[in-house]
Amino acid sequence: MSDDYAHGRRDGLRLALAVLAAEEAKWAALLGESPSWRTNAIREVRHKTLQVAQKRIHTVLGRMTPKDDKAMSAELSAALDKVGL
Repeated sequence: MSDDYAHGRRDGLRLALAVLAAEEAKWAALLGESPSWRTNAIREVRHKTLQVAQKRIHTVLGRMTPKDDKAMSAELSAALDKVGL
């Protein structure tokens, strides 16, 4: 795998993390707001699903990150801080 291709894949995963973080924030704000227990239950499931998806993408991103490259580690931590993870 070329370095450009691997970097592009990591950028795609970072974008996915950002989208999931925004969706999670939206659903977190709506938790427990509805008078309907069924709606609240669905919102809790969606919120938990987004949290699990974020964790899985974070794990994949960690596995794709080169272990010997310190600059990549700084790049990754900056991107994760920006997303809020």
